[in-house]
Parts: sequence; C-alpha cells; structure tokens
Amino acid sequence: MNELTLVIIRGLAGFILMLILARLMGKKQITQITYYEYIVGISVGSIAAELTFSSEIRMSNFLVGMVLWSLLPIIISKIELKSSRFRALTEGKPTTLIKDGKILEKNLKKETLTVDEMMILLRQNNVFKLSDVQTATMEKNGQISVIKKSELQPLTRKDMGMVVENETAPCLVIIDGNLMEKTLTDYGYTKEWLFGEITKQGAKDFRDVFLAQIDSKGNVYVDLFNDTIKMPQIKQKLLVAANIKQLQSNLVNFSLQTENKEAKEMYQGYAKQMDHLMTEMASYLKE
Repeated sequence: MNELTLVIIRGLAGFILMLILARLMGKKQITQITYYEYIVGISVGSIAAELTFSSEIRMSNFLVGMVLWSLLPIIISKIELKSSRFRALTEGKPTTLIKDGKILEKNLKKETLTVDEMMILLRQNNVFKLSDVQTATMEKNGQISVIKKSELQPLTRKDMGMVVENETAPCLVIIDGNLMEKTLTDYGYTKEWLFGEITKQGAKDFRDVFLAQIDSKGNVYVDLFNDTIKMPQIKQKLLVAANIKQLQSNLVNFSLQTENKEAKEMYQGYAKQMDHLMTEMASYLKE
C-alpha cells in the first residue's frame, strides 16, 4: 500500500471517529465550551492530525487515545450533574463586573479583562453608556449578561396593568399544497373555516397554497405558489357559507365533548338545522 493511500485511509478513519465522538459528547461541546472541553478539543484534533501523517505509529494507538480523551468530558459532565462543588471547580463561577452601577475593578483583573474588552461585550448587548447599567455579569462561557437600570427598561403590558394572553406555538396547516388535517383538527379548526381564510388571500383551492400557518390568536399567514396574485375583494357569500360550516362543526364537537344528554341532543339538533340551512342556501350562494 503506497503512502498516499495510507494517509487517505488514516485521515478518513480519524474524521469518522471524531464525528462519532463529537456526537457522543453532545451539543454543549459546541455551544457552551468549558476549560477542560477546550483542552479536550485541541488534544483530540492534534491526535487526529498525527493519525493522518504519522504512519510509523500504529493506527490503533491513535484511536485509543482519541477515545480516551473524548470519554473524559463525558465522565466529568456526569459528575458535574451530581456535585455543584465539582462543577464550580471545573467550570468556574459567573463573575460580577458591574454591581449597582459601579465597576468592580478587582473582578476585571481577576478575569484579565481590559476596559476596552468590557465595552465590546457591553456593546454586543446594545449597551453603549456605562451609566445605563445596573448589573453586568460574565458567565462561565465568557459571555456577558446585562441588566439595565429600571427606568431604562422597556415598558411592558404587565407594567401597565393590562391583561396579557399567553401565546402558544403557531402551527403549519398547509405545506406545499397539502392540507395537514390532523394538525388542523388538533388545534380546533375545520377545513371549511381554513378554506374561508385562504380565499380571503387569493387562493381558490388548498393546492394554490405553498404554506399556511395559524397563530394562537387564529390569524392565518398564507403564501401562494403564484406570488403575482393580488388579494381579491372578500366575497361575502362565501364567507357566510364558511362561517355557517364552522358553526355547524363547533356544534358537532360540543355534542361529542359533553356528557349531558340534554345538551348533546340540543347541539346535535342545531347542527342538523345548520346542515339543512346550508342545503337550502346552496343555490343562492353560487350566484
């Protein structure tokens, strides 16, 4: 086997093993690297480089070394979960740089942080005036968290005594022209209601819609395949029909949810009346 082929094989083996080990070490290795994880990353990378070009040393020795170095952060992470003291020893603790608007010079020196570097970190948090800062803390991963003074914080609805409705995650109900019926039903909406909403925005059929999303307040975002279509004037008759079908569907759902026999019969009766009304109005709605 020639030298070039050997380098290729050893390089591929090192890359594949590093990829597997990185997956085992988890996402924290990428997003919140600590001191020992930084050391491990450098060491494993160096071993992989040596594996590729040091053909005089057995490949198995390098592979064992990479596995050993990669197991260390996994073991340490398990111990950290059980011991806060050990976690503080390996990862350190957050350091307060500014407290009550006053810069703590000793803590700046402790973190070997210059004033210029601190200002860069503050500007990355959209803070340009030191007088705006109430508290600034350097986290264990080197990032800085800033709390502005109370009078400079944005006014919220809660501060104004307004009732705030919690929002839930929006849901996609049409993807690439395909209606997600189960998702639509799980969120408490019907096909008829959704059809009425997409027609308001220029669609003639579900297949005209590339993407449709409903937020927690019932607002519908629609993106059509044909972006040149302009929003048409709302056709009142179609909206009436869609609203009646929505009401009928709600009555059916109410009858299924209640255990009260009288209420169940009442909901079913009104649902039938809505169905009869739609049948009678069908010819007029087409005009």
